[in-house]
Amino acid sequence: MTTLVTGATGNTGRHVVAELVRRGEPVRALTRNPAAAAGRLPAEVELVAGTHTVPEGLDAALDGVSRLHITVTAGLAEAGPELVRRAVGAGVRRITVVWGGWVGPVEQAVADSGVEWTRLEPQEFMCNTLSWAESIRAEGVVREPYDFPSALVHEADIAAVAAVALLDDGHAGRAYNITGPESLTPRERIAILSRTIGRDIDFVPITHEQALDRLMATGVPRADAEYVIGWYAASSDDSKTVVDTVEQVTGRPARTFAQWAAEHAERF
Repeated sequence: MTTLVTGATGNTGRHVVAELVRRGEPVRALTRNPAAAAGRLPAEVELVAGTHTVPEGLDAALDGVSRLHITVTAGLAEAGPELVRRAVGAGVRRITVVWGGWVGPVEQAVADSGVEWTRLEPQEFMCNTLSWAESIRAEGVVREPYDFPSALVHEADIAAVAAVALLDDGHAGRAYNITGPESLTPRERIAILSRTIGRDIDFVPITHEQALDRLMATGVPRADAEYVIGWYAASSDDSKTVVDTVEQVTGRPARTFAQWAAEHAERF
């Protein structure tokens, strides 16, 4: 029973691939550039060219697939329902979907698909911390407009929950809120990073507008930048409240931010 993983080289997709391989399952990885992905994914993985935002070109990728993992990314809202329709038509009988922050067209299409599905609703990814890497390396500073807590989750823990839901019974029709084991402010994360790399790191507050300008300078449209920075300005209770979903589903505690920092220390 083969699993097709979309976004297979992304922040969560690559961990889903690795977790399925670790469990001895056949995996087909969907990627725009199989040649580049070959060095980043386990050798046992079958690489197929394509993108989940163009489902019309995925008939071959879906052939013989019984399980599907979807990560909702930019551009998928329009194409996602067609991807789900084609997947079910091709014989997929179990779907996991990492939501895009709310129940949108893709998430609803999965819920209405008529096959077993599990929706993963992770809070902030620990890898968002990598946005600080350049300023830490260059200046030893982090500039952020807010210092509110966030129950960050390790991307590999999201993948571990996905793998269980894909392979084991008892998870159909469930929506899993997923967090890490602690809620940390940026200053607290900085302190952990500082200890990890053995270097002082300063927190420098900036204004809301400066944060918007910085994000838009990377090419993000203003409306999207407003959403992202606004999320930090008025975070929900779910985003800062720790839940034990990872342990309940996988049988082991969620990874800490200190573990994540140690894994990525060289980036900082």
